[in-house]
Amino acid sequence: MIAARSSRRPQRWLVGALVTTLAFLLAPAGTARAAEPGPVPVPPSMNAQGKGSVSLADRDFVIKVRLAGLWEIPAGNMAVQKSKDPRIQEIGKSISAQHVVLDKLDMAVAKKLGIALPNLPNNEQQGWLNEMNNAPAPEQFDQLYIDRLRAAHGKIFPAIATIRASTRNDEVRKLAQQTNQFVMTHMTLLESSGIVDYGALPTAPAPAGAGGPAVDTAMVAAASSSGGVPGVSTSVILIVLAGALVAGVVTTMRIFRPR
Repeated sequence: MIAARSSRRPQRWLVGALVTTLAFLLAPAGTARAAEPGPVPVPPSMNAQGKGSVSLADRDFVIKVRLAGLWEIPAGNMAVQKSKDPRIQEIGKSISAQHVVLDKLDMAVAKKLGIALPNLPNNEQQGWLNEMNNAPAPEQFDQLYIDRLRAAHGKIFPAIATIRASTRNDEVRKLAQQTNQFVMTHMTLLESSGIVDYGALPTAPAPAGAGGPAVDTAMVAAASSSGGVPGVSTSVILIVLAGALVAGVVTTMRIFRPR
């Protein structure tokens, strides 16, 4: 009996040790999954020194980064106050805090390059803030907040790529790299709400036809509805086709006639 009890004790100890080890190993992974995504740090190799010419597009980009913060910071603070959804509150808090960081980076670049920055959002951005502030219910505010910010990030996303790929100035290039990482993070946060209206987002322009000019869809539609090509009568088309047929027959006879 004593031997049986003593054999069970090591087994219980072993089970307890395994449970403790698993809990220790899984705890960091659970914490990492719960943490909000953050911008990826810029590699040390992008050490900007203010070298390179600054184009008008570069200046416009630096100003737009500043404008983004001027309305998204108060919008995020509004989300914390007006929303009743804890997830929307957390998204607003994260985006607002990250824009404070990006705003400081942008102002440092503008000061170094001598670019004057605005201190107020533009009329369109102020209109979005007024729209959110006047939302009659928390659910309506949530939808406005998520959709307005998601649409705005989608618009500036390709502009960032253009500057990142084309600028001659290393300060602007580094800022574009940083801004791109912030915008990607914010889009991910907004989409994690589960209420983005993707159907309301602007569609991408249709690509031109490969190997040739783009097809005029209006002309094709008009031709199919009228039974012909606009501005050309059916008789003219028949005459052209008949001429082509005769030319083909004559050419064939010349090829196969006895030599």
